Amino acid sequence: MTTTANREATIEAVKDVPMITITRDFRSTPEQLFRAHTDPEIYKQWVGPNDVPTEIDYWDARTGGSWRFVSTSDGLEHGFHGCFHEVSTERIVQTFTWEGMPEGVSLETLTFEDLGDGRTRLHAQSLVDSFESRDAWLSSGMEIGVNDGYAKLDQMLADAAV
Repeated sequence: MTTTANREATIEAVKDVPMITITRDFRSTPEQLFRAHTDPEIYKQWVGPNDVPTEIDYWDARTGGSWRFVSTSDGLEHGFHGCFHEVSTERIVQTFTWEGMPEGVSLETLTFEDLGDGRTRLHAQSLVDSFESRDAWLSSGMEIGVNDGYAKLDQMLADAAV
């Protein structure tokens, strides 16, 4: 397993499977993290890098639902879409596609581990179609968006906005 970690999230490439795992602790309840990932008005405020606004096109966070959002950076729009395969307070399973590379679809699983004392560990896994795709994601600078987004979510949790 290859690991790239920083002070915020641990991002790992699984050696034998084209998968990326992300682990991050939050000062929140599992219910708050679930809400942050399923409420579109909350989600659009924290997802992605700083100074990259996100607008929700559609969002139906239920088993069998779908979603699409658009982020704007340097005047360019970047669309993302997917389907919710399972939505429960214990885990979310969904697909994820960046519309700039529509042939690439990842299967994402999010789980919320209650650590007690008002803390929750988020476990995220993204299974992609090849090792080349996984390595391209890892070299894309994805950690910037992940860590900027989670820092914004930390602030929203501290402000009781979730």
